[in-house]
This record gives sequence, C-alpha cells and structure tokens, in this order.
Amino acid sequence: MRLIDLSSAIDAAAYEPDPIEHNVLTPRQGALHMQSEMRSHFGLEFDPDVLPDGEFLSLDRLSLTSHTGTHVDAPSHYGSRTTYGDGTPRHIDEMPLEWFLNPGVVLDLTGYGTGVVGAADVEKEFARIGHTPRDGEIVLLNTGAQDRAGTPAYFTDFVGLDASAVHLLLDLGVRVIGTDAFSLDAPFNDILERYRRTGDRSVLWPAHFAGRHREYCQIERLANLSLLPAYGFQVCCFPVKITGAGAGWTRAVALLED
Repeated sequence: MRLIDLSSAIDAAAYEPDPIEHNVLTPRQGALHMQSEMRSHFGLEFDPDVLPDGEFLSLDRLSLTSHTGTHVDAPSHYGSRTTYGDGTPRHIDEMPLEWFLNPGVVLDLTGYGTGVVGAADVEKEFARIGHTPRDGEIVLLNTGAQDRAGTPAYFTDFVGLDASAVHLLLDLGVRVIGTDAFSLDAPFNDILERYRRTGDRSVLWPAHFAGRHREYCQIERLANLSLLPAYGFQVCCFPVKITGAGAGWTRAVALLED
C-alpha cells in the first residue's frame, strides 16, 4: 500500500485573505505556564526548574477559519435551509463517515482558464479517462491551482464547476467532490464580473448553492492530485468533528495498491 498526501498545510507564513494567527508556547514557557496554572487553579506550588532542562510541554494556539487549509464543507455551509429532507442542513459533525472513505476519480481540468466548466466538459473528461464515476465515488478536480498556493493568485486564478457539472456528478451518486483550488466555484472576481455583465443570478456561486437542494460535501484546497492515476485508488478524507460547524479540516490521503 502506498500513501499520497492530498492535504495542503495550514501555514501562518503563507498569504491568506483571512490571516492565520499561530502562537507557540515553548516547552520552557509551558513549564512556567504550568506553575501559574497549578497555583491559580489548585493552590499548589511547583518549581519548574526541577523538570529536565526546566521544560514542560509546548502548546500551539491558532486562530483561523474552518475553511483554511484542506477542509470538508458540510451542507450547512451552503445555506440555512434546504429543499430536501426536513429542510435543515447537516453540520460537519453529523455527516456519515462512510462518505469519506471511498474509491477516487481524478478529472484533469488543467487546460481551462479562470472561470467555470460545465457538464459537457466533465463528460468529455469521463470519455478521455474511460471511466464514469459510480455511486459513492469521490471525484477530485485537478485544476492546477496548487501551483499558485501561498500567493494572492491562488484565490483569483482557477476554474470551478457550474451548476450543470455539479448536478451531473450528483446524478451519478457522487456525494463528495474535491478540488485543489480555493473553491469549487469560480473565483469571486470572475463570478462578480460575469454577474455584472449579464445580470444572471445563476452565475452566483452555483456549485455551493446546489447544496441547498441536494445534499453533498466539498473538499477544497487539496494538493498533489497530479500524482494520482485517473482512478483505481481509495480516498480517505474524514473531517474533524467540530460540533455545529459548516466545515472541518481533513488530512486527506490517497491509498494506492502496490
């Protein structure tokens, strides 16, 4: 069994529209922190210098959105109401684990510029690879956006899916769609330019808004999709269980048989 990491790092040094705050308590600082905590909470006195090297444990504190790094979007991210089920979308902690360990399929969209691709483009890719996704398979979009990760262009130059492409995949039984881009939709700048030019509201985040009518999850900000075959591998992408959240980080991995 060979493992390929499909996850992008959460990196406070990289460019992010919503900056990451990453503060590290060193092992020495951790010892002093423990001394203070033991005194204030338990009324105990402790000399941190009795510890080996005067150190205890490090501690990382982070402030970031659940959509930073590789993450899974839950149905509740797409809106507060649905037209399916009881009308209430599920949060990330409520999603079935069975959705996130399944055969994977990679579609190559690197030949497209910034904007969207539709159902016809996706079907053309099915024909090229000789495989149509089956019920439960996880479809991953290799858009080439990973090459711009960590730069402002990562958030403005990539290709997404329109509503017809999303519905095609959902019609086939796909429940999880992933991309190496910032979003499964086109970039904000492209969406707003097309809306201002046409006045057509259907161009406004169609991939996300499709989730108000059909339940599915997205994986965004994947990595290393170019290292995968078109199909014949497993994807493991269990989301972190954050109660009531619209997304959860994942350490997505591909599993390939030797």
